[in-house]
Amino acid sequence: MNIVIIQGSSRSDGNTHKVSSELQKLLNCDLIDLNKKEIGHFDYEYKNQDDDFPPLINKIANEYDILIFASPVYWYTMSGKMKVFFDRISDIIRIDKETGRKLRGKHMAALSCGYGSDAIEGFFIPFQKSAAYLGINYIGDIHTWVQSEELDHKVKTHIQKFAEKIQAIR
Repeated sequence: MNIVIIQGSSRSDGNTHKVSSELQKLLNCDLIDLNKKEIGHFDYEYKNQDDDFPPLINKIANEYDILIFASPVYWYTMSGKMKVFFDRISDIIRIDKETGRKLRGKHMAALSCGYGSDAIEGFFIPFQKSAAYLGINYIGDIHTWVQSEELDHKVKTHIQKFAEKIQAIR
C-alpha cells in the first residue's frame, strides 16, 4: 500500500515538518507540502479549478492507499492550509464525483504537532468525521510536540509506535 503524508503548515520547514519527516523516514513514504501549493478557498461557483487542487487530489486518489494528514495546532484546531484543503474536497463531491469515489475504502490517519505534550480535546474530530463522510477508514491519530531543535526521545518513541500501527495496515 502506498502511503502519503499531507503536511498542512504555514512553515515548510517548521516543527510539523520535523515530525512529518521522522514519520516519513520510518514509513518510507511520500510527503506533500500544502504550503508549496496554490490552493484557493472553496467557492460555490467553482471558479478556482485552475489552481493546484484538482491535479493534487487526483494524484492522491489515484496513487495512495493510506493518507496521513499532518497539521500544527493553530488556535486549537487544524491549520488554515489544511482546512482549505478539506473544504476543497467539496469540489470532488460535487463536480468530480469519479475522483471522490476513488477515496472510498482508503485509510486515513492524522497527526497534530504543538508545543506541549497534551493533545487538544476534539482536535481530531474533523478528520474522523470527514473520513466517515467520504467512506475512508480512519485508522488513528497521534499528537506530537517539539520543544527544542531536536525531537525529544519520548516523541520519537511515540512516532515509532504510530509508524508500527500504520505498517500493520500496509
